[in-house]
Amino acid sequence: MATSSRTIEGRVAGVYVADGEVASTPRPELILTYAGVPGDRHEGLTRKSGAREPWYARGTPMRNERQISILSTEEMAEIAATLGIVTLPAEWIGANLLIEGVPNLTALPPRSILMFPSGAAIRIDGDNGPCRISGRSIAAQTGVGKHEFDFVQAARGKRGLVGWVEREGTVSPGDSIEIRIWSQADYAG
Repeated sequence: MATSSRTIEGRVAGVYVADGEVASTPRPELILTYAGVPGDRHEGLTRKSGAREPWYARGTPMRNERQISILSTEEMAEIAATLGIVTLPAEWIGANLLIEGVPNLTALPPRSILMFPSGAAIRIDGDNGPCRISGRSIAAQTGVGKHEFDFVQAARGKRGLVGWVEREGTVSPGDSIEIRIWSQADYAG
């Protein structure tokens, strides 16, 4: 079975630059270049491989498909409820882009394109697996040590997406987003 191509819409709820070890800072606009977000810790056309790429020796230069971290207001609210906290601010876990109005954002398939009014476009690489590093950041903010570990389970399938800049431009809170989803065939192996 295959899914057909389609277009859905959403809205930008917030934009951030990840200028710390994990946390990000809200901005009035996000400038997207082919290298990502200027000043962001994930900026660059390439990056070094890490634990997510065990098939390469750690530190091997590779294409940076993780330039942009994209989260959903709806999924963040679900994670917060599971953790028993009132809210989970996107900046606590290094977001660049917070989106609202897109059901099951984390389930968007790879190759989907987020298109913005400025002409900027982000190509989705895939979902962003939850990790203890983000959990540790949440625990530091809430003062609840177990959030470091609980976040990984609470955010499974809801941690958002990573992508790379396909077309340069700017993105601002309130911008509409057109998301183009490619036709996908189910792979049965």
